[in-house]
Amino acid sequence: MDRLETRELAYFVAVAEELHFGRAAERLGIAQPPLSRAIKQLERRLGVELLRRSSRRVELTEAGAVLLHEGTKALDTVAAAARRARRAGQAGRRLVLALKPGIDGDLLPEILAAYESDPDAVPVEVLVCGAGEQVAALRDGRADLALVPGTDRDLTGFDQEELLRERQIAVLPRRHRFAGRAALRLSDLDGEPMPYRPSRTTAATGPDIRDAGQLMQLIALGRVIAVLPESMLDHLRHDLVGVPVLDAEPTAVLIAWPEDSRSRPLAAFVRIATRVSANSHTAGTPNNPATRVISSCGREFGYRDHTVPHGPRAE
Repeated sequence: MDRLETRELAYFVAVAEELHFGRAAERLGIAQPPLSRAIKQLERRLGVELLRRSSRRVELTEAGAVLLHEGTKALDTVAAAARRARRAGQAGRRLVLALKPGIDGDLLPEILAAYESDPDAVPVEVLVCGAGEQVAALRDGRADLALVPGTDRDLTGFDQEELLRERQIAVLPRRHRFAGRAALRLSDLDGEPMPYRPSRTTAATGPDIRDAGQLMQLIALGRVIAVLPESMLDHLRHDLVGVPVLDAEPTAVLIAWPEDSRSRPLAAFVRIATRVSANSHTAGTPNNPATRVISSCGREFGYRDHTVPHGPRAE
């Protein structure tokens, strides 16, 4: 069987996401008949039915669902390759780091300062994302690295290293009935509107959150509470308090980058980030309660500095 072409894959993904040939054709900027022919030709080539069509609806088959999942990632990979190649060929090479506000546990300023003095360093552009958007930016090539929560569901195609692990606190308005407590348990928060899951067994409730500013405003208004990493204590508004949640699972922050990267600037950044994280934990800095947990995947990279055994190969 011939390889799939990106054009026909893009056609299929549009139909699979819209589940409507007319809307998909409009989205692609083409007429509907050639789109229908292209999908039928793709099904003949693969030898499977991808879509079930009726006069009323279009549904994905099991094979179609698999192709949608894999095809979306493939298209993102192609787009990422183009973006990164374009960036590498431009004057003034740089690294783009994606993160959401407050995720770094206050480590990023020290990481950036240490990185600037490395011989392989290039300028770093920080891409500030909304909650959950970092992996998408990494996958489609807008970012070269990302700081992501350890709970991120799909890091397929990326290498990662854990930078820090933190206890969690409940962020509450000062007038909340629990604001004066020395500590809480998850069961104390039953029935409270929470936009993020505080544990694997607890459901998220409350509105969707776009950014940290929106979250803090809603907490101050008494509309939601949130269970967040302990480092957020340093960034709370005057009308909010943080109370430790004793049985909440610690949160982890990972640095992630494309699998099998050969970028020396990227390798240097990962190496320095893990070093700063390890040193911060060793020093026991009071405003950074994070503890680094070293993964078991490291020695394959072969760095001479054995305190930082992880990261991408640099050639």
